[in-house]
Amino acid sequence: MTEGGTETEIMYKFGFELPHFAMFPLLDNPKAVSALNGMYQRYLDTAAKHGFNALVGGLDYRASPDWGSLLGYSNTGLAEMQLRAIEFLRDVAKPYQGQIADIQIVGVVGPRGDAYALNKTISAQEAEAYHSTQLETLQQADVDLVWAATFNNVPEAVGVSRAAARCQLPLCMSFTLDSNHRLKSGPTLKQAIETVDLKAGDRRPDFYGINCSHPLEFSPAIEQAAWFERVRCLRPNAAMMDKISLCKLGHLEDGDPQDLGEQMGELARRFPHIDIWGGCCGTWERHLEQIATQVKLHR
Repeated sequence: MTEGGTETEIMYKFGFELPHFAMFPLLDNPKAVSALNGMYQRYLDTAAKHGFNALVGGLDYRASPDWGSLLGYSNTGLAEMQLRAIEFLRDVAKPYQGQIADIQIVGVVGPRGDAYALNKTISAQEAEAYHSTQLETLQQADVDLVWAATFNNVPEAVGVSRAAARCQLPLCMSFTLDSNHRLKSGPTLKQAIETVDLKAGDRRPDFYGINCSHPLEFSPAIEQAAWFERVRCLRPNAAMMDKISLCKLGHLEDGDPQDLGEQMGELARRFPHIDIWGGCCGTWERHLEQIATQVKLHR
């Protein structure tokens, strides 16, 4: 089990602003750190209650050079914040080491540009060079896994895969799909996964995920096939709604947690190889409780 939609929760349940959607600057705000501690404790409580292992990540989605520069950080300052973010996760997870069998620390990498725009100009070579900066810091932090979140551009995914492999970091490459059941840049999920695997070769991602999409967006794109067995992680949005709107509503749009849990349970029944469950925009521990309950029921 992973955390839920940390950005939307900290903004709309607790009232903290996220310039450029970046969470790591909150580490300089003691009140925000207290709220974050409570959020992560509730996620971990849910995992412990239902007997799940835990992947603990977040905070560093925007911790790459272009976004860091917009936020006023030098490369050195950005690396320091990344290391603080990972240390925060380790601290919040430490009390659960006797309650949860396996807790792994995750570094999060986001796209260089807007996750919901086309971003067609970046090549695989440019992406490898750009994302290496953040990945090398995550290597220094000794994270257990890198989650590349909300990617919609195949060449950029190839570049991240190559960079992660060079840093010897396990990688979950997570795509986001739109209401057309495709990546915003055009390919189907099947085409994206097969192309990244082909072009990255022996430096391909360890596995794939889907995040920041509601099941009504991504369910039509999946099938019982060898390519889909490469997908191990599902982190849905709470509501079937335009993604940018979900992040700019001014309130938490949490949809129907019970229905979301039931849809995840049905996917657990149909696809027994999927073994990482969590949430994205609009989700919090209420949704994770329903997802955990239904996954256990169908497993």
